[in-house]
Amino acid sequence: MVTDPGAILRALALSAFYVGTEHANLTRIASRACLCLLGWLWLAGAVSAQNIGNHPAVYDEHGILLPWTHWRNAIQREVNWYLSCPVENGYPRFVYTTFMDGNYQPLAKNATFIPATQDGMGIISYLKYYAYQEKKDPRVLQIARYMGDYLVKEANTPDEGKYPRFTRSTGWRAKFPQPPDCGSQDDKLYEIEPDKGGIAGYALLLLYEETKDERYLQQALQNAHVLATKMAAGTATNSPWPFRVDYRTGESRGAVSGNMSFILRLFDKLIGHGHQEFQAPRDRLWTWIKNFQLPDLAKDGMLWVQFFEDHSEPDNRTAWAPLNLARYLLEQKEALDSDWQKDAKMLIDFTNSRFTGIRNGVLVCGEQTHDREPWGGILSTYGAVLAMYSKATSSSEFKGLAYQALNFCLYAVNDDGCPGQRATGPSRGGWQEDAHTDKLHNILDAIASFPEWAN
Repeated sequence: MVTDPGAILRALALSAFYVGTEHANLTRIASRACLCLLGWLWLAGAVSAQNIGNHPAVYDEHGILLPWTHWRNAIQREVNWYLSCPVENGYPRFVYTTFMDGNYQPLAKNATFIPATQDGMGIISYLKYYAYQEKKDPRVLQIARYMGDYLVKEANTPDEGKYPRFTRSTGWRAKFPQPPDCGSQDDKLYEIEPDKGGIAGYALLLLYEETKDERYLQQALQNAHVLATKMAAGTATNSPWPFRVDYRTGESRGAVSGNMSFILRLFDKLIGHGHQEFQAPRDRLWTWIKNFQLPDLAKDGMLWVQFFEDHSEPDNRTAWAPLNLARYLLEQKEALDSDWQKDAKMLIDFTNSRFTGIRNGVLVCGEQTHDREPWGGILSTYGAVLAMYSKATSSSEFKGLAYQALNFCLYAVNDDGCPGQRATGPSRGGWQEDAHTDKLHNILDAIASFPEWAN
């Protein structure tokens, strides 16, 4: 990866690429300086005519990466591949397996599982795809229900301790239900991650809205009530919830959890359903985000550390947390924050300055301080948020960057629809969150912003 010594990536990140609407091709480059820079990168070997992911790379005459197939086709192939996944123990295999190969087989080297993030973001993805397909295929909704059923029935802490009946952040594949001591990856045996309960609760609430199945609402309420009860005062050195906590004793580990936007989403949506008991904790959470977390973007970024289940480094800033807050600002605009445009731009600039680099002539985004690889989940998140910003602000500043990043991401999809976890080399399967469940909804958000990109 060609990384940013300063000027190169700032020039790319701030260049006003222009994306034409006809066939979603780039029709011109808005800046001669940027065109010269891309030419330099081509000569330097950053852009090549070789493969990206599972396909020969396709560029236009300016060295701009184009899709290997149109997006609608790529995601349809991918979803069809998952619709053929074997169903065992009441669930498709990828619902309870994080590491799976291109033949739907679990990877022997790693049996750990991340139920809240993988299935929570998966529910969001499948509900969006169900709506995108005009709700014509009940199998798509059924996948979302499989994921919701797993979270409700199999992935909760026991009904005891400080975080009772709370959605697990980690566990082990093919456990029905997860045992009390199922903590894995960098969680200790009895630890959970409070922010992951926000992800799962919000996703389950969306699933309740679609299906009217009370089980999903009740689990969302349980997660939210536990979070409200255990909320602490956020300060300049700690978030309102720690990153990890022993669900039995409440002993915490990691003073800062950077991902607060999904707990905010959960509280907001429950308030919309008439649960006014969450108004006060919601207001306290937003006040902390606005008065402490957002201003920290211009400081050392230490209120943006800790999200990924397999890491525990105390200085591990992530791109996932700021980008997902930016997404919520772009969705809600003035209803959430009168400064939504300025704040979203700050979040994107923070991400561009810390996590981006160049692969094959494309500006891509890495996950975190301690893993700068452009995995499918984070890269699709980056592209989606840039596209949403471009649409919401009528600005072309990041539009071409979004288009190319998402093109790069979709090169990981094989001809038969099986995706790899990233497009930096040929692959099939891997982390299912990166390969699929935390990627599909991002592609759909970008298509919602610019429908012509799908064709």
